[in-house]
Amino acid sequence: MNNVCRAVFIAASVLAVPSHAVGTPQDDISSLSLEDLSNIRVTSVSRRSESAFDAAASIYVISADSIKRAGVSTLPEALRLAPNLQVARVDARNYAVTARGFNSAFENKLLVLIDGRSVYSPLFSGVYWDAQDVVLEDVERIEVISGPGATMWGANAVNGVINIITRAAGATQGTQVTASYEPDLVTGSVRHGGALAGGGRYRVYLKALDHKDIERENGLASPTGWKRSQAGFRADWGQGTDTTTVQGDAYTGALHQQGTRDIRTAGANLLGRTAIRLDSGSEITAQAYWDFTERNQPGAFVEHLNTLDVQLQSSSKLAQRHRLVWGAGYRMAFDRLDNGAGFAFLPGDLNLHWGNAFVQDEIDLTDTLRLVAGAKLEHNNYTGLEFLPTLRLAWKPTGNSLAWASAARTVRAPSRIDRDFYSPSNPPLLNGVPAYALAGGPDFRSEVARVLELGYRIQPTAALSYSVTAFASQYDRLRTLEPNPQGAGSVFSNLANGRARGVEMWSTWEALDTLRLSAGLVAQHIRTRPAAQSRDTSAATGLATSDPSNYWTLRASWDVARGQTLDVLLRHQGKLSRPEVAAYEALDANYIWRVTPGLDLSVSARNLLDAKHPEFGGGPGRSVYERSVGLNLAWRL
Repeated sequence: MNNVCRAVFIAASVLAVPSHAVGTPQDDISSLSLEDLSNIRVTSVSRRSESAFDAAASIYVISADSIKRAGVSTLPEALRLAPNLQVARVDARNYAVTARGFNSAFENKLLVLIDGRSVYSPLFSGVYWDAQDVVLEDVERIEVISGPGATMWGANAVNGVINIITRAAGATQGTQVTASYEPDLVTGSVRHGGALAGGGRYRVYLKALDHKDIERENGLASPTGWKRSQAGFRADWGQGTDTTTVQGDAYTGALHQQGTRDIRTAGANLLGRTAIRLDSGSEITAQAYWDFTERNQPGAFVEHLNTLDVQLQSSSKLAQRHRLVWGAGYRMAFDRLDNGAGFAFLPGDLNLHWGNAFVQDEIDLTDTLRLVAGAKLEHNNYTGLEFLPTLRLAWKPTGNSLAWASAARTVRAPSRIDRDFYSPSNPPLLNGVPAYALAGGPDFRSEVARVLELGYRIQPTAALSYSVTAFASQYDRLRTLEPNPQGAGSVFSNLANGRARGVEMWSTWEALDTLRLSAGLVAQHIRTRPAAQSRDTSAATGLATSDPSNYWTLRASWDVARGQTLDVLLRHQGKLSRPEVAAYEALDANYIWRVTPGLDLSVSARNLLDAKHPEFGGGPGRSVYERSVGLNLAWRL
């Protein structure tokens, strides 16, 4: 509570200083009104362009300007700006990120996309955050949906979807150099954009990151620092609805780990996308990408993963009141694993296949009432065909308010760890049968979630907007770790259920022409319960989740003077129970000074309320988040 009082005092002191008019570049989203911000076009809800205000889903948009003003250096830190996400730093490179509960270091119910390319790992259905990066200055927006997105995006979009969308090459012309320094993190990037023959535009970039080891709660070093280098390009042709994009990235990294050699990572991807509008008014989009990742973890495994993905989508207006979106896709993943002694994925070489087809119809029942009905059929290696339906009803009684309700069924399909994991790699024989201590479940099925939502958003005045969503989720066939009925050890099974209940809300108020205040709150109750026949043997690998009952944020964005901005973010996370982490508040601030039209300098301060605190994990060996001050430079030539 003392920390809260200190935070309120600091924030009040900052905001009490007299404000002055500030000039902003024309392309700064900070110059937009709340009404303009509400009408930002998003694509992640229905896979067609629509205003964020009219989207019948719990969606929050992190704008490019919001990322810049916060002074963050990595994608997970940028995600802290979304009030509907729980983001906790596990160590120097790992984060636990989720929406609506079930968080862990290997969270498996959240789908993450970068420019439409899925970045989840088929090993555990989660995200290696140390393998995902972009030049943050090139991000146009991050669309964060809390709630199911399976009808549009498929299995594993159970509790939410994060879609990171980068700017078109035409919006990043010229040369830009960025650099940032914090006591444990140094980053730098160079980006250049120019013109191509035929009216196209391109950009190329280089980015490097060096994160030192950080401190554990017991005062010892946590060997989780890492280095990473990445390069990439993007080229765009056309404008409006007729566009073609080609983009790609390549990276390499070294990750520290305890007592042995560095983990080595590498990867590359290439994506092509084209969109055209037919004379009939229909819009057709085709996308294909190749993604390669390599992860060499000494003492554990070496993974080589090649993924090929093809998608086709059509959007058309069938009648005056009907809008139809349909599509199909196919993904192949060639997973090659060199197993270590401690555990193995068997078979080591496996070809994975996912096929899908979806359709969604939007019907204007009246001038104010809209029905959205959709369904996806998706096929995977392990469980075959899955049915993923969604039904939404949106009521817009006035131009500045929207009420909506939805019902959806979604699944988390098995990953390789659920079916193909064995430990140790070479077990002793018991009556001629391998006696694995832990094994994947040969009959492991998809986890199922049925979700109901009620939402309301309104902009009662030109200076005020807010959004509220209540949700209730029922989970069946959750993963448990059961005694092996065939003999020694334990196997993964589906002998648990759970439920999540909660409310999420956020609001923005333009208190002055130069001051924008925002707040967000999530209150939730997550409960899991083994079935009567379950003898779950491990809370760590089975049913464990680490979810607070509440978390909230308060943010002030202030234009101090011409060419100067100050942003202050106060965030709170309630107590975690498994493993236990005490509730905490953290205060971050970032001051930007536009020295010249092409040069920005900023000073960022993190965790101002205490010297250090843990955010995730258990025991004295867990990492802590320390107070720090950093410097940032952005130079546009």
